[in-house]
Amino acid sequence: MNNWQWEIINEEYFKRTIERCREKKIVLPTFNQLKHPEELPDSIKNELKKIDMQEIHPLNLFRINWRNNNKTQTIGDINFLEIPKEITGIKARIIGLVGKFFPTGAHKVGATYGCLVPYMVTGRFDPEYHKAVWPSTGNYCRGGVFNSALLAVHSVAILPEEMSQERFDWLKTLADEVYATPGCESNVKEIYDKCHELEAKSDEYLIFNQFDQFGNSIWHYEITGYTLQKLYEQISREGERFSGYVSATGSAGTIAAGDYLREYFPHIKVVASEALQCPTLLLNGFGGHRIEGIGDKHVPWIHNVKNTDAVSAIDDEETLRILRLFNEETGKQYLVEKGIDENIVDRLGELGISSICNMLSAIKLAKYYEYNENDIIFTIFTDSVDMYNSRLSEMNNNWGTYSHEQAAIDWNSTIKSQGMDHFKELTYYDKKAIHNLKYFTWVEQQGKTVEELNSQWYDENYWKERFSIVPKWDSLINEFNSLVGLGK
Repeated sequence: MNNWQWEIINEEYFKRTIERCREKKIVLPTFNQLKHPEELPDSIKNELKKIDMQEIHPLNLFRINWRNNNKTQTIGDINFLEIPKEITGIKARIIGLVGKFFPTGAHKVGATYGCLVPYMVTGRFDPEYHKAVWPSTGNYCRGGVFNSALLAVHSVAILPEEMSQERFDWLKTLADEVYATPGCESNVKEIYDKCHELEAKSDEYLIFNQFDQFGNSIWHYEITGYTLQKLYEQISREGERFSGYVSATGSAGTIAAGDYLREYFPHIKVVASEALQCPTLLLNGFGGHRIEGIGDKHVPWIHNVKNTDAVSAIDDEETLRILRLFNEETGKQYLVEKGIDENIVDRLGELGISSICNMLSAIKLAKYYEYNENDIIFTIFTDSVDMYNSRLSEMNNNWGTYSHEQAAIDWNSTIKSQGMDHFKELTYYDKKAIHNLKYFTWVEQQGKTVEELNSQWYDENYWKERFSIVPKWDSLINEFNSLVGLGK
C-alpha cells in the first residue's frame, strides 16, 4: 500500500462484499473484540454456545482468540500451559499460550483473518471474482481455508507435499483447490513458484502470502502480544520478571508479538527458534527438516529483525523424540514415574512438533542467560499432537514400538542434557546481516524495492506505522458492519 494508506479503493468490490456478507449473515469482529473476547455482546456469547468450534458458521469468526473454552463452548480464561521444572530441569518458568483451542486447532487462523479482512473492508477483494490463495508450510493454509469458508470466499491451499497427512485430509474436505508443491517444510521457493504460476494463469487468484502480508504480524502484535502481557500479570508472583519470549520464526507473524512486548518489558530477550537442519538465521544456512510449521531458507519480509535478540536452532530429531515421549502411553508412564503430575502429563499432547521446538529453545535461553527462579519465559504452543498422529505411526513403523528404555534415553539425551549449543546472541551487525538476506528473496525474486528494504532497517517509524494501523482497521470494520446492516 502506498504510504501505508488503507482507504476504499474499489467501490464496486466493496459493494459486492457488503451484499455477500448481508446474504450470508456475516458480521466481522474487530481486532479489539478478538483482543478482548470477554467483552463480546451477550447475544454473541449465547449463540456461540450452540455452535461447535469447528463448524462452518460465520459466528466462529469471534472465536479467533486465545480464550476459547472447548468444554463449555464459551469464552473463558487464557489458554496456557506451564511446563513444570521437573520436566525442563531449569529454575526459570516456561509458559506457553496454547493454540489447540482455536478453530482448526491452530493459532494461524488468526493470522489469516488479519490478512483477508482488511482487503474485504477496503474494496481490495471481490468475493464474486477473486480466489483467496493461501501459500503455506503448515497451518496457515488451514486457517485461510477455514476463514474463507466462514466468509463465503473461494479458497486455494498451497503447501509442500511432504506435510502431514492430517493437513491434506482436512483440506480436501473444505478447500476449493489444493496444490501440493515439491519438497518439505523448507521448500518455500517452490510455494512461491506455484503462486506465480496461478497469477500468470488468471488475475482471479489473489495471493495472501503470509511471509509478506503485514496483517499476519499485526494480528499477533495486537492480540498475541496483549494476551501474553495479560497472562504475565495473571500468573506472575512477587519479584518475578518477564524475561524472555521465544517463537519459531516461520512466517514471522507470531514473533511480532515480541515487538508489542518490548514496549512494556524493554529488557526481554526475544528469541527466534528454527531447525538445526536448516539454520537460515543462525548460519545463513539451508537444508530440509521435519519441524512442520516453521518454513525457512529465507527471511520473511514482515520480520523486524532488529527486535530479535538471539537465534536458537533445534535438531528436528529431538522434537520428534519428545513428541513420542509426550504422547506414547509408555512415555507418559515414564514421566509419571519421574514424579510429574498426571494432570500435566495428560496435557502434554497440547504441544505439536514446532511447540516442542519452542520449548527446547526456551530451555536453551534460560541456560545461556543463567535465568533463575525469578525469570519467566513465555512461548507459543502453536498446535497439538492432533496434527501429527500419522507421524507417531510412522515413527513406530520405522523405529519400532516405543519402550520404557527409549523413553529414558529421550528424556536424558534431549531434555535433561539440552545445552547452549547452536544458540547465538545477536550483535547489531549480526542482525543487519540477517536483515540483508531479505534482498535475495524479496528484491531479486519477489519485486520488492531496495528503498523499502532500507526503510525497514533505518526508518524508525516504519514498524511503528504498521503496528499502529489497528484502530484504523477497526473503524473500517465497524463502518462495514454498519452498511451490512445486520444489527449489533
